[in-house]
Amino acid sequence: MTATLGARPAPGRGRARARHRLAVLGFMAPALIGFVLFFGYPLIATVVFSFTKYDLINAPEFTGLDNYTFMFKDDLLIKSLTNTLWFVLVLTIARTVFALGVASVIARLKSGVGLIRTLCYLPSLAPPVAATLVFFMVLRPNDGPLDKLLDLFGLQSPLWFSDPSWAKPGITAIMLWISGDLMIIILAAILDVPQEQYEAAELDGAGPIRRWWHVTLPTISPVLLFGIVNSVILALQLFTQAVVAGSAASGSADTTGSTKYLGFPENSTLTFPVYLYTKGFRQFDMGYAAAMATVLFIISFGVTIVLVQRMRKNSSAEEGGPGA
Repeated sequence: MTATLGARPAPGRGRARARHRLAVLGFMAPALIGFVLFFGYPLIATVVFSFTKYDLINAPEFTGLDNYTFMFKDDLLIKSLTNTLWFVLVLTIARTVFALGVASVIARLKSGVGLIRTLCYLPSLAPPVAATLVFFMVLRPNDGPLDKLLDLFGLQSPLWFSDPSWAKPGITAIMLWISGDLMIIILAAILDVPQEQYEAAELDGAGPIRRWWHVTLPTISPVLLFGIVNSVILALQLFTQAVVAGSAASGSADTTGSTKYLGFPENSTLTFPVYLYTKGFRQFDMGYAAAMATVLFIISFGVTIVLVQRMRKNSSAEEGGPGA
C-alpha cells in the first residue's frame, strides 16, 4: 500500500480553496472595514487618549496613569458610580421581573393577544427623548395628570424628578414603560416551551403556579439570563433619560435643549455616562473622559463575557455535554 501521509494537496484544489477564501473575505470586507473604522480605531484612540491630558484644542500631553489615579479622588465620579450602581441593581431586577410578568400574563390570554402584545411593545419604539418628556409631563407635580388623579383620592404626589429621593425611581419607571423589546423576547421563549412538559407536570398534580415555577422558569432561564445582562449593560450606559429628565425638571433647558445643570436635582441623576459627557464636552477634559470611557468599556465587556460563558454552560447542561 502506498503511503499518502504528508502528501501535498493537488494544485487545483489549493487554488480553489484560495479563491473561496478570497470570495469570503470579499463579502466580509464591508463589515470588516466598518468594524475597523467605526469601532476598532475609536477604541484604540480612546485608550491612547486616556493616558494623556487633552482638551480638543492643544496637542495631547502624555500623563501616564494620572487620569486613572485621579478617579479615586473625584467625589463626583464616586457619586456618578453610586447612582449607576443603583440603576444596575434596581433597574435590572425591576425590568426583568416586569417583562417576565407581562409576558407570562399575555401568554395565558385566549383572545386579543395580538392587540395587547402590540400595545405593550409600541412604547419601546418611542424615541428616548420623547418618551422621557411624556413621562415628565404625566408625573409633573401640581398640574400633571397623575397628580390630579391622586388628588381625587386625597393623596399627595411626590415631586418625582425635582426630588433627589424620587428622581431615580422616576427614571426607572420610564425604563419599565419602554421595556417592550425584552417582554417580546421573553414571551417568545415562554410560547416555545414544549407543551408536553406542562402536560407531564399536570399529570403529576402540579398546579398553574408550580408548573410556571418548575417548568416555565427553568426552560426560559437562558433568555432570562440574557435579559438580566442586557439590563445591566443598559443601566451602565444610561444617559438620555437622565439628561432629559434633569433638564426638564430644572427648567434650565434652552431652545436647543441644552442645560447647565446636568444631574439635577442634587446630582441624583448624574450617572457615569452623564459625568463622562460633562468632563469631555463641557469641561473639555477629553483625556479624563477617555479614561472613564475605557473603564466603562472594560466593565461592559466583562459582563458580556460572563453572559457568553453562562449561556455556554446552560447549553451544555441542557444537551448533556461536558458542562453538564
